[in-house]
Amino acid sequence: MIIVEKPEFPNFLVGRDPQSHKGTYGHALLVAGSRGKMGAAVLGARACLRSGVGLLTVHVPACGVDIMQTAVPEAMVSIDDDETHFTHQYTCEELSRYDAVAVGPGLGTDSQEALRALLSAADGKPMVIDADGLNMLSLMENGRELLKLHAMNGTPTILTPHAKEFQRLFGEHQSPQERQAAQMDFSREMGCVIVYKGHGTQVSGREGEMYVNTTGNPGMATAGSGDVLTGIILAILAQNKDNQLDAEKCAVLAVWIHGKSGDLAVKKQSQSSLTAGDIVENLKYVTLCN
Repeated sequence: MIIVEKPEFPNFLVGRDPQSHKGTYGHALLVAGSRGKMGAAVLGARACLRSGVGLLTVHVPACGVDIMQTAVPEAMVSIDDDETHFTHQYTCEELSRYDAVAVGPGLGTDSQEALRALLSAADGKPMVIDADGLNMLSLMENGRELLKLHAMNGTPTILTPHAKEFQRLFGEHQSPQERQAAQMDFSREMGCVIVYKGHGTQVSGREGEMYVNTTGNPGMATAGSGDVLTGIILAILAQNKDNQLDAEKCAVLAVWIHGKSGDLAVKKQSQSSLTAGDIVENLKYVTLCN
């Protein structure tokens, strides 16, 4: 067990070369949102941009275009042919322009074929899979095999389940200790980093090591908090083009930043009033704490 009191920030988060440009800091793709759940895409996008990514494209169904362009004007929008949910089958050529991909927030579970195509096309592409991305994998007969294939050759692949999503994908366990041991085993078996969200969020690395986070507070148990975390991880993966950090270190850092932002927020308000948007708004102060 490694207790994470304060991780080391990479150069791209604490200082910028005067000769750099937006391309220096990565181009991220976020696949998120469906009719009635566009808030997940908005929160993930805002968090990604606040975490330093140079360019962000958000893929949304047609019903979400106006929402995204209005709520997050800094993001570019890729428009699905379907009005209500994710159906586009990405190709390797389409994904070649992106440095990292995140999929899942607010998608619903009707996009299994599109998710399958995305995983197949994203060969070698750092990826975050969250929320309904995980739920769809648990519904697929070969969902875990798809994960293994994507994570082959050390491709950074980060899963971010809460307790129910973990149970759907990996089965039930009789105690926290049994679940923790299973998490480490699954990370080794599949070559994926697993972020088990909750109090003292636990991140298991691809060699089976376990990191326990120390930031965060109960106010963060609120709708959209996980979407914010996905955006932070995506931004760090996209900026990590020179491989300053291992995949697990990217996840550990993002989890710490997420919790620290929530802690900064409750210095100015009550825990019960905290919203996911408050976590996003305090991201701009976190790197000053380094």
